[in-house]
Amino acid sequence: MTRLLLALLLVLALPLGAARPQRVVSQAVGTDELLLALADPAQIAALSHIAQDARFSPVAAEAKRFPTIRESDAESVLRFRPDLVLATTFTRPETLSLLRRAGVHLVVLDRFDTLEDVYASLQLLGRELGQEARAEALIAQSRSRAAALAARLRGVKPVRVLSATIYPFTSGTGTTFQDLCDHAGALNVAAEAGLRGHAPTPSERLLLWNAEVLVVSDDPGVQARLGEIPHYRALPAFRAGRLVPVPGAMMSSLSHHRIAAYEVLARALHPDRFR
Repeated sequence: MTRLLLALLLVLALPLGAARPQRVVSQAVGTDELLLALADPAQIAALSHIAQDARFSPVAAEAKRFPTIRESDAESVLRFRPDLVLATTFTRPETLSLLRRAGVHLVVLDRFDTLEDVYASLQLLGRELGQEARAEALIAQSRSRAAALAARLRGVKPVRVLSATIYPFTSGTGTTFQDLCDHAGALNVAAEAGLRGHAPTPSERLLLWNAEVLVVSDDPGVQARLGEIPHYRALPAFRAGRLVPVPGAMMSSLSHHRIAAYEVLARALHPDRFR
């Protein structure tokens, strides 16, 4: 009788609607990263259509175990009959609108710029997935890893860096690149010059920024392609070959996987701290 009463009290103590979602669809590569880190495999119905592309996804190898949606449209998502859809503010508004009209439980992540934003996303998705303990454990591990890197870099002189891409913009404040600089002993010269977000590259001003190092994607041939762009070709850092390649999927990560990019850049800029 006592055991029956205790069991009944435990059931009554559970919050209504506490059942874990069983068919979760992730609509973006950033939410793929978080979902794979937190969910039980059986909870994952499908990942984004680029989840398995290592150029953009730091979880490409793991993602191969799961189905992917064909595109990012609502129809591709709904064919998996989800009870939870994960998206971001990068998702097309019409897709979000159609998913809401279909009555799907939708979580839209809208903060990406800093590691603290990542921790907030992990806590939110931990609650949504019924995986709060797993989320808190991952946050603790990530904090410890970031703190260890900060201890190695304590007192270093920041190296002046510029994000150099084949696209006609560079990264200022309020970007994942700024977050990368903040954790890797680097000074983002575009932010120092007042640029916010992903802004058009002011080619005529780049020489005045005195960038010591160009941070680039590790895509094959990127250095040759940058050499075709006059304003990069004219920079002393480019002519001296002071380029640091960082895996693009890590550098743009919206999850805890970005810490690997911090470590790659920090080792390249401050090798003496890693001997």
